[in-house]
Amino acid sequence: MEHPETRRNLGVLFKFVGILLGIIVVYTVIFHFIMVSVEGRDHSWVTGLYWTLTVMSTLGFGDIVFDSDLGKIFSIVVLVSGIILLLILLPFTLIRSFYGPWLEAQIRGRAPRRVPEDMAAHVVICSYDALAIGLAERLALYDIPYCFVEPDPAEAARKHREGLSVITGDVDSRETYVNLRAANARLILANHGDAVNTNITITARDVAPGVPIVATAEAEDSIDVLELSGCTHVLPLHQQLAERLANRVNAGHAEVHVIGGIRNLCIAEFAVHNTPFAGRTIRETQIREATGVEIVSVWERGKLLPARPDTYLSNSSLLVVAGTEQQILELNLLLVIYDINYNPVLVIGGGKVGRATARALRRKDVAVHLIERNEALRPRIGDIPTELFLGDAADRDLIMEAGLSNTPAVVLSGSDDAMNIYLAVFCRRLNPEVLILSRLTHPRNLEAIYRAGADFALSYTSQGVEDIFAQLHARELLVIGEGVELFVVPAPSSLVGRELGGCAVSERTGLTVVGVQQNGVVVTNPSSTTSLHEGSELIMLGNTAQRQAFARDFG
Repeated sequence: MEHPETRRNLGVLFKFVGILLGIIVVYTVIFHFIMVSVEGRDHSWVTGLYWTLTVMSTLGFGDIVFDSDLGKIFSIVVLVSGIILLLILLPFTLIRSFYGPWLEAQIRGRAPRRVPEDMAAHVVICSYDALAIGLAERLALYDIPYCFVEPDPAEAARKHREGLSVITGDVDSRETYVNLRAANARLILANHGDAVNTNITITARDVAPGVPIVATAEAEDSIDVLELSGCTHVLPLHQQLAERLANRVNAGHAEVHVIGGIRNLCIAEFAVHNTPFAGRTIRETQIREATGVEIVSVWERGKLLPARPDTYLSNSSLLVVAGTEQQILELNLLLVIYDINYNPVLVIGGGKVGRATARALRRKDVAVHLIERNEALRPRIGDIPTELFLGDAADRDLIMEAGLSNTPAVVLSGSDDAMNIYLAVFCRRLNPEVLILSRLTHPRNLEAIYRAGADFALSYTSQGVEDIFAQLHARELLVIGEGVELFVVPAPSSLVGRELGGCAVSERTGLTVVGVQQNGVVVTNPSSTTSLHEGSELIMLGNTAQRQAFARDFG
């Protein structure tokens, strides 16, 4: 407990005790006055004090009582004031001024202030937010140690009791990073605001000159500042989210969008909407025979399905494919002749993500209609979209005027998940064929947005975690979809020497095996007769729960 606070609490207590003693003295004097002047009885001053204390404390022995009405009224006043002062205000003052601060000091004292001396190759996370929570879950899956920084000791103690790895300290203090053993860390994540992240980077870089520092950036202009301050990698999450949503918009002619790579393979996506592939099975498309590209999985209204020869492709299917750069180019040449829809894409929401999405689409020469209900954002939006519509997107007349009936895609870029879910239902009902892409703030709303009719959704958490893990493993970033990632796992000893089909990986875990690397060669979409050898690596698509199931079932 700090000394100024202690002095302040003592001052409150002394004032209360002084007022209480004054009231007791006044009551004692009045007792004597009524006893002598009204009752005609004489008592000592000690007796008066004794009577006052017994009545105020509600003991009421009854050995000294008033006979007159005035005396009885006075007794009632003394009794009620005693209840208020001694039984309510005094305990409250003691608890608030002394017991409460003492208990809080005890709790604060239990907050860890340094990591164990043997901790190394850990990840330092400077703020406990949605990104940090998602990252901690993924780190635990890979048995990578981590530690949060919590400035409030009481909150740090609570997190520590819940089993989280945390220390208390100021994020701008050099001592904090010494206590974190930052020099031995694997990575430092600065996930506060831009100004604080700059301070964190400079402070941490002094303690850990060789450790990678990843920082989130809210403003695009902050990227250069953070890099100059010493950041190894900057995550402009708003811009990245917007660009990834824009890359999945299928407008103009049909096109393959490369979303990342692994080993010597490119991973890409393309929509079958308005192409001859819609209404066929994967076998009937003959994409592999024509281009060499493998279809590894299929997005169908938010569900990632394994790519089997008899998998049916609807008009809303989004194919995930793998191939070399040349094979992807050949697939693009095959698709370019098919016109999708040259009408403007509809972006709902003119905030940071909405404006960045519109910019990304305009760079691809795609016309954009943007709906924003906040008139104050008009100057920031400017001429970014082809046309701006001010008003409520839930207004049927307005959204139809903006082009919902003809648009190839709707991008829901608002920060309110509930509103995005509502608008997904609204747009799907008005145009059942439109492609709906949505931003998510909280990953927990993923199932709801897909049930509402969205075809694809991404959140800050998922893309941020994927980007950080790409930095951790020094690999290319690959964001496939919300809650879905690409795992590269050495073949466990329990699977070595067996054929892939006999392992039943997909049946037991839900993971989709999209490739097997053996002797430096990646075989995409391996057959059930593919044998796994010592040193083989499985390349699989799935979510964290499925990855945990694989570790549990196969080791």
